[in-house]
Amino acid sequence: MSTPHNQATIGEIAKTVIMPGDPLRAKHIAETLLEDAVQFNSVRGMLGYTGTYKGQKVSVMGHGMGIPSIGIYTYELYSQYGVENIIRIGSCGAYVEELKLYDVLLVTSAYSDSTYALMQSGDKDNLQYPSEEIVNVLRDTAKELDIHVTEGTCNSSDVFYFEDHMMPELDKTLKKYNCLAAEMEAFALFHNAKVLGKKAGCLLTVSDSLVTNEVTTPEERQTAFTNMMKIALEAALKL
Repeated sequence: MSTPHNQATIGEIAKTVIMPGDPLRAKHIAETLLEDAVQFNSVRGMLGYTGTYKGQKVSVMGHGMGIPSIGIYTYELYSQYGVENIIRIGSCGAYVEELKLYDVLLVTSAYSDSTYALMQSGDKDNLQYPSEEIVNVLRDTAKELDIHVTEGTCNSSDVFYFEDHMMPELDKTLKKYNCLAAEMEAFALFHNAKVLGKKAGCLLTVSDSLVTNEVTTPEERQTAFTNMMKIALEAALKL
């Protein structure tokens, strides 16, 4: 069986899927961190692979940019392919000075003004939450690996480029919800998991700072976010 967006057949995708936004990051993980990785999807260039990590079957697949994109891919993985656990590993822009480039954020809630949850299921909550079990496993795994993580709320924004006159209103909202960083997908992932009775978590690496204006390169975002990759893969062994 396949879907309009995924050519995999049943059994080709593991119960736990690690999902970066960039399909090339998925390719990098499959080629450098998994053993015997086999590509199961290339539809629309959204690469997906299944291999083993320390003997356990794990899949990795890109989910693209934005809530609609991750909404489609994760809904299909959960509902059509029997996936139980999805861990998003993405990049984020820091809203606070305490978050430095390459720091890892363990997302404990995702705020969004997106209508995704409302239109998908009638859910009016603008805060969506990861699975407690996966958060606990990610936290414990980071401690075991001696990798510091900051925990907190992210802003899953529908907009990347804001007009200047909108910034004061945005700043008020971010302070109200104590958002530490910006990204564009976790809200939909957490919602889909809740609706379908599945599990989801999210780790983010700071790729740029909206405080200091520091940035990483596209190449670094593809290959250098190794700490969150290690945490996610080691956590997958416990799920």
